[in-house]
Amino acid sequence: MQGGAGTDVPAFLAGATLFFLSETAPTSAYSSPARSLGDTGITPLSPSHIVNDTDSNVSEQQSFLVVVAVDFGTTSSGYAYSFTKEPECIHVMRRWEGGDPGVSNQKTPTTILLTPERKFHSFGYAARDFYHDLDPNEAKQWLYLEKFKMKLHTTGDLTMDTDLTAANGKKVKALEIFAYALQYFKEQALKELSDQAGSEFENSDVRWVITVPAIWKQPAKQFMRQAAYQAGLASPENSEQLIIALEPEAASIYCRKLRLHQMIELSGKAAVNGYSGSDTVGAGFTQAKEHIRRNRQSRTFLVENVIGEIWSELEEGDKYVVVDSGGGTVDLTVHQIRLPEGHLKELYKATGGPYGSLGVDYEFEKLLYKIFGEDFIEQFKIKRPAAWVDLMIAFESRKRAAAPDRTNPLNITLPFSFIDYYKKFRGHSVEHALRKSNVDFVKWSSQGMLRMSPDAMNALFKPTIDSIIEHLRDLFQKPEVSTVKFLFLVGGFAEAPLLQQAVQAAFGDQCRIIIPQDVGLTILKGAVLFGLDPAVIKVRRSPLTYGVGVLNRYVEGKHPPEKLLVKDGTRWCTDVFDKFISADQSVALGELVKRSYTPAKPSQLVIVINIYSSEHDNVSFITDPGVKKCGTLRLDLTGTSGTAVPARREIQTLMQFGDTEIKATAIDIATSKSVKVGIDFLNY
Repeated sequence: MQGGAGTDVPAFLAGATLFFLSETAPTSAYSSPARSLGDTGITPLSPSHIVNDTDSNVSEQQSFLVVVAVDFGTTSSGYAYSFTKEPECIHVMRRWEGGDPGVSNQKTPTTILLTPERKFHSFGYAARDFYHDLDPNEAKQWLYLEKFKMKLHTTGDLTMDTDLTAANGKKVKALEIFAYALQYFKEQALKELSDQAGSEFENSDVRWVITVPAIWKQPAKQFMRQAAYQAGLASPENSEQLIIALEPEAASIYCRKLRLHQMIELSGKAAVNGYSGSDTVGAGFTQAKEHIRRNRQSRTFLVENVIGEIWSELEEGDKYVVVDSGGGTVDLTVHQIRLPEGHLKELYKATGGPYGSLGVDYEFEKLLYKIFGEDFIEQFKIKRPAAWVDLMIAFESRKRAAAPDRTNPLNITLPFSFIDYYKKFRGHSVEHALRKSNVDFVKWSSQGMLRMSPDAMNALFKPTIDSIIEHLRDLFQKPEVSTVKFLFLVGGFAEAPLLQQAVQAAFGDQCRIIIPQDVGLTILKGAVLFGLDPAVIKVRRSPLTYGVGVLNRYVEGKHPPEKLLVKDGTRWCTDVFDKFISADQSVALGELVKRSYTPAKPSQLVIVINIYSSEHDNVSFITDPGVKKCGTLRLDLTGTSGTAVPARREIQTLMQFGDTEIKATAIDIATSKSVKVGIDFLNY
């Protein structure tokens, strides 16, 4: 790759001036950066590189004795593991202390408690129960946090210093809380593994997988990795020990293995498990519940090393949608099958939004505002935080009893301190408030309960379910998504019969709707399989456009006058965004994109290459709206290994895409010196 003396070439201006080495012939007249770059698409690795890469991955994988996957959910969390020598056995973690009636406890609530001195105290049911038993005045000193994962999705300018607010109103660093939670899972898993093995299990024996929503932005995915480093699961020097897996991908991997007896088909297009479309949909839901109940008794799942029956119906190029509905977010991902190995290709970039089951909780809160007044509810949360938690636990178990065909009311017990505090606050009774509020579908029962009609409960689900259906409708309009064969409904919220019925009613005639039996554990088990074989996902869509800031020859009428820079008699256009890859472009895992640059002055001692990203595809300048700096490569050009420096010095810049982590490297071809940097979305 070389540019002749007369070539017009773009260059960097980022604390140092670089020229671009054109990939076209020296005689071609310069017209635009894109033209001089040749094809701006992805340049695949040469075969020898690919062979080396796979080899190194294989040896690296063999050094781990076990894969532990952590499903860090908005409402509940858990872990599962598999020994690399027995990949067909997936073990779900030991049962938790505590637990709620009517709620599966194969996972534990994502709740954390810190002492008044801000030290970690407990997690999950233990945190909730301890906090609940504290004296109300003492409880105000303790820091109790729940459902805090949503902060990573909703914070636009997430940094390492982002705060979370505990139930008592005190602020605490988000990174600290996430690290405490992951450290807790690390200790629990290592203890369980050691007990099973009969000897001490070292962290270095474990490959960790943490699942995150596919729709999370890059800063949130990076934040999770930083928290895992702080918790000691892995280190930046040994980053391969930790995989950040995307939740719908993990679900996809598990669904490939499903046998007929491990799933329920709602669409009734064919008989599955003896349930045919002529039965009512209700029968399918009843059966689904029975499967879930039975499955809770077992902790070890056998995953046969075969492709499941549903999967074997899929052919090369067939498409399916994974709808991952959890506590906080709903992720929609479209995958396509690539044969012979059945590798997965992400066909359409993940979409979705904050439409998880938490939305139902917010609707319940809004109902309480309507009956008792927002001022009272907000005051009650602060003054009686443990009683508020109690009320939401009572609601959670009733929420799970909601079903399309339910006729009898659902009773929600109001904590005594709620009734008592309301009387002090308002001067009249809770019963009086209900009568006065004109909310006719919620009644007061003399046993101290709110009696909600099934319609009232269904109304709380409606906004969230409507958002999911609307989002799916939009997705089905996309040309890439037409002719979808299957829709897999997974995630904790997929257990809700109301959601199952809505998806079935809206899309049952377009594709087959499949629910894995143990739907709440699908992602966890898929994440274990992903850790055992990370190469199963072959192609992703890039969520962002990436490029570097360069300097181009100034063209009158094409470049804005304010970008003109005259240097040593040459007219340059500054701040040009030189694109490596576009948002929504397909990227193979581990694929490298190369560009070469050269310094303007041979005497230059340091080169600074700034890397930028944008959600937009169409970016011309690094100063365009929405362009963010996300990395800097500094390359020392001193020392030439005893060889003469060529007049045109080549600086090769490589970006490696495809994983949830992106790495950039710059190499000085003359000296073989190189620098590496991970793309950083949190510190710029």
